Formats: sequence, structure tokens, C-alpha cells
Amino acid sequence: MADDNPPTPLPPRVLAKPKSKISASRKLSLKILLLQRAMEELEQETVSRDEDKVKYLSEKLPPLQITGLSMDELQKLCRQLNAKIDVVDEERYDFEAKVTKNNKDIQELKLKVQDLGGKFKKPALRKVRVSADEMMRALLGSKHKGSMDLRANLKSVKKEDIKQEKVMSSEVGDWRKNVEAMSGMEGRKKMYDAAGGGQ
Repeated sequence: MADDNPPTPLPPRVLAKPKSKISASRKLSLKILLLQRAMEELEQETVSRDEDKVKYLSEKLPPLQITGLSMDELQKLCRQLNAKIDVVDEERYDFEAKVTKNNKDIQELKLKVQDLGGKFKKPALRKVRVSADEMMRALLGSKHKGSMDLRANLKSVKKEDIKQEKVMSSEVGDWRKNVEAMSGMEGRKKMYDAAGGGQ
């Protein structure tokens, strides 16, 4: 037979920060030892890099022996050196192109990571009422002189002009009728009379 009483909940544990088992002086001494070890490894790395560089250069550039060579042999040696210089320049250009491409890729990936991380949130924009004068003053600073009344620059339209345009548009009507009416001698006579030539 099952009990109808639910089990009693356990009291919540107080999440306290566990005490460090290492003392502060011990932590400091460990940090110092780690830094010393890192410095030693960095020095070893620079020394090994310098040795590799010297070894590579000795392989690629054997010492020149130009004593006792004739003019033709010297010219031949110069041509060989120029050819090697061209090859090295091509390799250098290729490596530089690869490095710049990789740097661009790294920058793009960093931006993607920042976007995915959501560190930069767009602030909520507020509506701000700014007059044209204030906006120009903010943009141009002290260069802005005088007030800028936008309504003063608008074209004023009179009601009479609107009525005249409507009358003219109604007179024009269908252009085909006008062309047919004005064609031939009768049309020319009408145009002459309308212009006031027959008075």
C-alpha cells in the first residue's frame, strides 16, 4: 500500500563559495613560477627561430666566390642571382597575399563571433523633434547662418492659374481631332484667323 503523503522536500543548500585550499602566498609563488617558465620557453623559441633562419639562409644562399672569375662568368652569375631574386619575389608576393586573405578571414570570423555572442545590442531609438535650423546647426556648426524657412522656398500657386490650366486642358481635348480639323487649307485659314492675321 502506497503512502498518500508526499516526500518531504530537502532544505535548499546554501551555495557558498568553496574556500580555496591554496593560500594567497602559494598562489603568488605559483604565478611567478609559471611566468618564469613562460619566459624561458619564449627565449628558447626565439633562439631556435634564429638558428632555423641562419640554417635556411645558409642552404638557400651559399657564400659567393667571385675571386678569379672572368667577365662572362660574372655576368652568368648575375643572371642566376636575378633569376633567384625573381623567384623569391614571387614567393614573397604569394605569401603576402595569403596572409592578407587570412587576416581578412580572421576579422570576418571575429565579427561573426561577436554577432553570435550578442554583445552589442542595438539601443532603442527614440523619436526626436528637431527643426530644420537646429539640424543644420548640428551638422554645420558655426558655418550655418540665418534661418531656413522651408515654406518660403515653395512655389505659390494662385487659384486663377489653376482655373486657366483646366480651361486649356479642356480646350486641347483629343489631339487627333485637332490634327484633322487643322489639316488642309481650312485648318490653315482657321489658324490664320485665330492669330488675328485676317483683320
